[in-house]
Amino acid sequence: MKISTITIPGSPSSLFATVRSVGAFNVACSFAALWAFVKVLKTLRWRLKTTQLRGPPRSSLVYGVSNDLLASKDSAAMYEHWAKEYGVVYMIPSVLGQTIIVLCDPKAIAHFYARETWTYVQTPLALKVMEASIGRGLLWADGESHRRQRKALTPAFSNAAIRRLTSVFYDSAYKVKGAWDTTLESSKDGNAIIEVQNWMNHISLDTIGIAGFSHDFGSLDGKHASVTEAFDTFGNDGKASAVNEAFILLAQAFPIIANIPTKRKNMSKKLGATMGEISKQLLIRSRREKDANVKETEEEKSIIGLLIKAGDEDTELHLSEEEIVAQMRVLLLAGYETTSISLTWALIELSQHPDIQTRLREELLAFGADPTYDQLKANLPYLDAVVHEVLRLHPPISEFIRLAVADDVIPLSEPVRTASGEMTDSICVAKGTLIAISAGAINRSFAIWGPDAKEFKPDRWLAEGGINFALAEFKAVLSVLVKNFVFEMRDGPDTQVERVRGILFRPRVVGEDGTRVPLRVRRYE
Repeated sequence: MKISTITIPGSPSSLFATVRSVGAFNVACSFAALWAFVKVLKTLRWRLKTTQLRGPPRSSLVYGVSNDLLASKDSAAMYEHWAKEYGVVYMIPSVLGQTIIVLCDPKAIAHFYARETWTYVQTPLALKVMEASIGRGLLWADGESHRRQRKALTPAFSNAAIRRLTSVFYDSAYKVKGAWDTTLESSKDGNAIIEVQNWMNHISLDTIGIAGFSHDFGSLDGKHASVTEAFDTFGNDGKASAVNEAFILLAQAFPIIANIPTKRKNMSKKLGATMGEISKQLLIRSRREKDANVKETEEEKSIIGLLIKAGDEDTELHLSEEEIVAQMRVLLLAGYETTSISLTWALIELSQHPDIQTRLREELLAFGADPTYDQLKANLPYLDAVVHEVLRLHPPISEFIRLAVADDVIPLSEPVRTASGEMTDSICVAKGTLIAISAGAINRSFAIWGPDAKEFKPDRWLAEGGINFALAEFKAVLSVLVKNFVFEMRDGPDTQVERVRGILFRPRVVGEDGTRVPLRVRRYE
């Protein structure tokens, strides 16, 4: 065989003959060698252009410390411990030799957020997972696409838009009040054990359905909603994260692994398909109503209605049908998951701190009637403080990772010691660097919040302010529930509560199945 006489093939059949003559094994080896060479070059460039920092040793040859973080019930405490030992920025070893820079410095984090979606973007794995579940919406997009989509969504989340939706929040809260009143009326001693997390899920779903899409899912009225079933599958499958742990970790290095049909992958696919189907149906209905001028005499209130209207009136704000459906899927996911989780944590904290619960109730009762949107925003300082303190201690998304797509220099508010022992007040990061931020660690940092950082103390917020759609719903629902009911932990104030993995981390009373949070509830007399 004379390889030197082989000519460039002119057809698929001759190409196959050529490859076969050279040998498939040799071709595979050549590609592997090329991949390894490129990998080495990238690694060398990264080491030369990135400040090498101190950090914890690798506990696993394959997983670094990622397996420890994934298995931990309090990863924020691990990040905080490392920050105390290695400084406000440090490196942690990750999967298959990857390294992640962790930012715990306020100035560095401010710099990061100013460049998010441009210099720091979603990782390939995150993009793959999000595209499959919620589509190419705002959370998926970066750069110019993110700017355009965010601008298109702005009118739907303005103060005026949220002000018109406040009644929707109260309607959902009073449906729960009515159901709980009925339950308590039938109890002998005036109190009942109520699994509150499921009720908060239903409040959130019905609220986002009406406020977001002018559609009532009716879950508070006992109606079956396919999207609820899809969401609940995650929380009720307690073993899902343990079974898929290896796939989750290895997919960070090889995103293609995310395509393997594991149980969690199949659940995500089902959830994405369910949300996509519902969103498309609601979009078709919204467009049909608009074309028929069904709401010609009414002011458009729903988020999706405002989104369609803004896109029709302004070509710059126009979103494709795929993008609109993706925004609807994001709203479903965020509305169902984040608000319901935060409301559940609020009821847990108030049950564990009866003095704070009493003080909040006194403020609400002294105010009188249900507050308007503007009054929720400005006239109930202790309610505002309680809501912010819940979000500080229990952020719905406690940590995230981004990828640097360009070289950058990140300033620090205080010097940090590098791996070589030198002190620096800024760090260099090369293109391809992974950056992590643990909101859970930062929100409980003694350096930032003082010696009582880990305590539930709403008083620390009494000089602060601010609100958005989620906070308006949070405040309206919480105000109704606390005014009318007294909450206690079923098994006493020392009841242990843990975080379990669903789509996001959710609270669960230790020993309960799924994501159950049973509280003892009685009417406030």
